Amino acid sequence: MRKLLLSSITIMLVLFIAVGCSQKSDSGKNGDKVELTWYFPIAVGGPLTTIIEKMATDFTKENPDIVIKPVYTGTYDETMTKVQTAIQGKTVPDIAVLLSTELYTLLDMDAITPLDEFLKDDKVESFYPAFMENSQTGGKTYSLPFQRSTIVLYYNKDAFEKAGLDKEQPPKDWDELVEYGKKIVDSGMKYGVEIPSTGFQYWMFQALALQNGDNLMSDDGKEVYFDKPENVEALQFMMDLAQKHEISPEGVIDWATAPSDFLEGNTGMLYHTTGNLTNIKNNAKFDFGVAFLPAGKNYGSPTGGGNFYMFKDIPKEKKEAAAKFIDWATQPERAAQWSMDTGYVATSKAAYETDAMKKYVEDFPQAVVARDQLEHASAELSTHSNGKVYKIINDNIQAAITGKMSASEALKKAQEEADEVLKPYNK
Repeated sequence: MRKLLLSSITIMLVLFIAVGCSQKSDSGKNGDKVELTWYFPIAVGGPLTTIIEKMATDFTKENPDIVIKPVYTGTYDETMTKVQTAIQGKTVPDIAVLLSTELYTLLDMDAITPLDEFLKDDKVESFYPAFMENSQTGGKTYSLPFQRSTIVLYYNKDAFEKAGLDKEQPPKDWDELVEYGKKIVDSGMKYGVEIPSTGFQYWMFQALALQNGDNLMSDDGKEVYFDKPENVEALQFMMDLAQKHEISPEGVIDWATAPSDFLEGNTGMLYHTTGNLTNIKNNAKFDFGVAFLPAGKNYGSPTGGGNFYMFKDIPKEKKEAAAKFIDWATQPERAAQWSMDTGYVATSKAAYETDAMKKYVEDFPQAVVARDQLEHASAELSTHSNGKVYKIINDNIQAAITGKMSASEALKKAQEEADEVLKPYNK
């Protein structure tokens, strides 16, 4: 009896193992689903999380063997911190949207892989060249543009009319910006213009520097030029809006709340990312315009925003799946839809030639201002040890804005501190 029982158990075990092996073989034959973790940040207003999740769902419907798991990771800075922690802990996501300017930092960490071998030959050429400036180095492409932007001028057309200004003629240059700002304040509005000086103050300052004739860094990310006379003049102009002309708030202006100030009628003009365009379109209770940033010696804006990165230490099948998703997410139709949903610039000319975008632009011409400004755009500030350099320039800009230092003193200090950080890369 005991032998019969043991024999039955043995047969059952053999059958169990056989079935398991058969199932495993079938699974391998049919192909296991590849799961990809996607870290994404949000730096503007609006329901972007819902849009991202729909994008992931739509991709999986078209590609049932690949599952995208989007993970909201906070601001750009918070997302970068989480990525760095994950790299150190060897638990990297498969894909992340990070600032395009994190290129050198990620390369220094040996964390990312070139995308060239996974891309069709014409993929890179499909993007606007200005967006590729922060995406490539050493002849290789390390990221692809996704939620990209330039800084634009939003202006309240009702406030313009009340101030006796032509609502279809935004300020063309710095002198007109000051002139219009004063008329807006004289007509009863609290402020004429707001330029945020927290979060991305280096970006706003960089726009003014470009308009005054010079960028802030070298192409290889090893040098910065913060204290050049043209850049000191640019920072002084930013400070003068409040301290001399009295058309802007005293002290720091918060990045996150500045759009609310504009929507609530506290300021007649606002410098901000075009990534906030749809948020402002959906919430403004007044007629508003979008324009190029007023020129100094010339027009200018840095590009901005996030790119798709793929991480180095993930299996080949995940790299192939990630490249497929990145290619899918940046196709013209989806780039157009993303732009319409958010206000970010559609990253390719082909996106603006889609039927959906043509109709959208016809009804809402403000949507092409940031795209047209790309003709005058330059690469965003990007260096080795990017986080440290950003902190240096941001802290010193704030010190000048709050009256603790002159423009010249602040940028001289920023230059000296940044030179020290970048010294190891210039040996």
